[in-house]
Amino acid sequence: MASYFDEHDCEPTNPEEQYRQNALLELARSLMQGLDLIDSGAFDLSDWDQRLPPPAAKTAVQTLTVVVISAEQADKGLKCPVCLLEFEEQETVREMPCKHLFHSGCILPWLGKTNSCPLCRLELPTDNPEYEEFKKDKVSCLLNCFAFCHITTVMYSTGVLCPKYEHT
Repeated sequence: MASYFDEHDCEPTNPEEQYRQNALLELARSLMQGLDLIDSGAFDLSDWDQRLPPPAAKTAVQTLTVVVISAEQADKGLKCPVCLLEFEEQETVREMPCKHLFHSGCILPWLGKTNSCPLCRLELPTDNPEYEEFKKDKVSCLLNCFAFCHITTVMYSTGVLCPKYEHT
């Protein structure tokens, strides 16, 4: 009868390698326990894609940078992404934290309805504590899911989960 190692085309690991494998497996186990909390309903994630964000915080809107359009920007034909009108030299516009420029008359009503840049969806803070907590939970969950996927990829590629398919 063939030994386990012959049957699976692998060799016993040395103590250092075993410690590394155990540490990775323990990390994966911890991440799985976190994902079990999500699956158990401890976090209600069902409405993440349907939930509309609230308006941007008044202080965030008031502190948007005011930019004066330079001759160079005007010559390039730079346009407001909302109304598609070209900015004119010496015109004052609002700059979002993502550096996108908008006419005040275009971006201020938008931010009164939602808290994100119309181009890249970068979110400004809101005055809604429940939504801010929701965003933190969403980011935390997404980071945990990403970490789990990354760890399992590393474990497969290093042969921890499947020594026969170790990549060098």
